[in-house]
Amino acid sequence: MDTTITAILLGILEGLTEFLPVSSTGHLILAQSFFGFDPGQWSQFNIVIQLGAILAVVVTYWRLFLDTGLGLLRREPRAIRFVRNVLLGFLPAAVIGIFAKDAIDVMLESPAVVAIALVVGGIAILFLERTVRPRQDLGVAELSMKTALAIGLVQCLAMVPGTSRSGATILGALAMGVGRKTAAEFSFFLAVPTMLGAATVKILDDPALMAGEATIGWGEIALGFGAAFLTALVVIRAFVAYVSRHGFAPFAWYRIVLGAGALVWLALG
Repeated sequence: MDTTITAILLGILEGLTEFLPVSSTGHLILAQSFFGFDPGQWSQFNIVIQLGAILAVVVTYWRLFLDTGLGLLRREPRAIRFVRNVLLGFLPAAVIGIFAKDAIDVMLESPAVVAIALVVGGIAILFLERTVRPRQDLGVAELSMKTALAIGLVQCLAMVPGTSRSGATILGALAMGVGRKTAAEFSFFLAVPTMLGAATVKILDDPALMAGEATIGWGEIALGFGAAFLTALVVIRAFVAYVSRHGFAPFAWYRIVLGAGALVWLALG
């Protein structure tokens, strides 16, 4: 398949799955394995195009981010609590990611790890949906420091590809009784510093990419970035509206079916 078309299709896949609890990285790894792409060749692309989806969060919630920035200048308590909770949620991933980087890179090339994580994560979501009663949605700023930090620790499970960063944060939030809408939005906001940091490290660690000499160059990355951005713009609002009414169970069943199907395909292959 032409590299340009592949970049656009993978960008669309990223935008569709980044904020759903189904693992965007896992989908990209499985798609590349299915079509016979070299995972090492596309690993930088996979990380960098996630910034397109992250930009969609900033655009969708631009007024909240603007009000928060202005609120910080005025030292408004709600703005301070919002930023505090996002930073606390981001802190564990930042620290653990530095020390676990090499192990993460190895797992990023394993479709089997992705398939197993999809199934296990799906079962966990179903369990929590049926056993934990979420509280009323009060917003990210109203989370306690302890809850924000605990959700951040759970987010670190997403370093195993196929777990899903949004899925891990949503699972952690649901386990602590956080409302579904707040759980989903907190996962969006945590994505901004988390994925920005991951993409920055990946770019700086790749001299060929920095020099424009990588096999998957900046042209393909730009196309993937744009496709991810436009797709994620649509997905974010639709996802929040859906889970507020119906919950996360459909995504859990999707994970289980996809993961089981991938395991069968890998075994037969």
